[in-house]
Amino acid sequence: MTFEWWARPPVRPFIRVYVYNVTNADEFLNNGSKPILDELGPYVYSEEWEKVNITDNENGTLSFHYRRTYTFMPELSSGPDDDSVVVPNIPMLSATSQSKHAARFLRLAMASIMDILKIKPFVEVSVGQLLWGYEDPLLKLAKDVVPKEQNLPYDEFGLFYGKNGTSPDPVTMFTGSEDISKYGIIQRYNHRERLPHWTTDECNSLAGSDGSIFPPHITRNDTLAVYDKDMCRLLPLRYLKDVESAAGVAGYRFTPPEDVFAENEHNKCYCPAGPPCAPNGLFNVSLCQYDSPVMLSFPHFYLADESFREAVEGISPPDAEKHRLYIDVQPEMGTAMRARARIQINLAVSQVLDIKQVANFPDIVFPILWFEEGIDELPESVSSMLRLATKLPPIARAALGGGLTALGALLVLLAVTCLIRSSHRQSTLRLEGHAVAKPPPANNKENGYELNRR
Repeated sequence: MTFEWWARPPVRPFIRVYVYNVTNADEFLNNGSKPILDELGPYVYSEEWEKVNITDNENGTLSFHYRRTYTFMPELSSGPDDDSVVVPNIPMLSATSQSKHAARFLRLAMASIMDILKIKPFVEVSVGQLLWGYEDPLLKLAKDVVPKEQNLPYDEFGLFYGKNGTSPDPVTMFTGSEDISKYGIIQRYNHRERLPHWTTDECNSLAGSDGSIFPPHITRNDTLAVYDKDMCRLLPLRYLKDVESAAGVAGYRFTPPEDVFAENEHNKCYCPAGPPCAPNGLFNVSLCQYDSPVMLSFPHFYLADESFREAVEGISPPDAEKHRLYIDVQPEMGTAMRARARIQINLAVSQVLDIKQVANFPDIVFPILWFEEGIDELPESVSSMLRLATKLPPIARAALGGGLTALGALLVLLAVTCLIRSSHRQSTLRLEGHAVAKPPPANNKENGYELNRR
């Protein structure tokens, strides 16, 4: 039972999306007015999570891929996902920002192409199109002119495009069978044991959890580490307070430290090109995301410099209870009980005077949307096992712990990966393929999963 729970967690998480609708795009471009944003949402999707292609490596690790399926929930949403929104044209503004330091004749050529294709800095699309994909003329042009060997797989842009399906990246994780202190820790991600981007071994480390399970016997003094593939870094989590689930299971709440995205000596390794680095409260992912000018923050610029929120109108002051990222962990077992992964996606736009379509678009960090993903409580069947495990004597608890902590019921933080990856890859016009989810083969084992052994 616990293996099936680990492979297909018995939970139904939700992702809630809030889009910043631009209400004065023409005035902003023509008169230099401050952008006025109207936060629309939530638009709610239920999720199903699953691990597939599971292989026992017989060295204390398992390898697998993640598969996710999303379904729109109109009864929980503020409106249908065909609501229209006006948002920055991410493919266009990514291309123009990247051309800022290119030869002038290339920028002029880009302006001519955009004029012919009638491409504008803002687009009006539905929420569903923004998330799941719409035809973009720049991407279509790139597909037509890029050499076939580069194999551009699609000509649509969407922040969730390709998210419904199986991740192409294999994950190898320690089972804890040989060293319980490594339980749930990633050994390799996409065949790599460390990252190539940053300036120190510590910052290039992959040795963190995926956010669902942690080594047991967690204390309030521990710093948990979660690997976020599309931040290309470990995200540290520190103790915030004691909590108790609705089912009566006690735990600890962990959250990123307030200086996690600060411009300080500790984060200097994430700025290999040297100053200027990302401002306080923002994390520049361009180096590991195909030079896409995307900066991540917490929603409403929580923990960021006030100047970013004040550069636009319509974003209320941040509220830690609404905008903080956190995960609640049962400390003895290392099992995640409840979580909220909250991230805001921003586009760092650079003014390019030689491209007339964006000549009046100032240097600005433009917020696009924010989302929260997670689950409030574990199912009662799981909570009852946790209650039992924490009340058993230590010897019996150890016997039960190996199976129970393999639950992996909250893969919350990993969902950030696909969303941000889709945004980055497509906004740079250098796209990678993806695998689409397929029904389990008919010859699978009785529980729906086949464990391969090497």
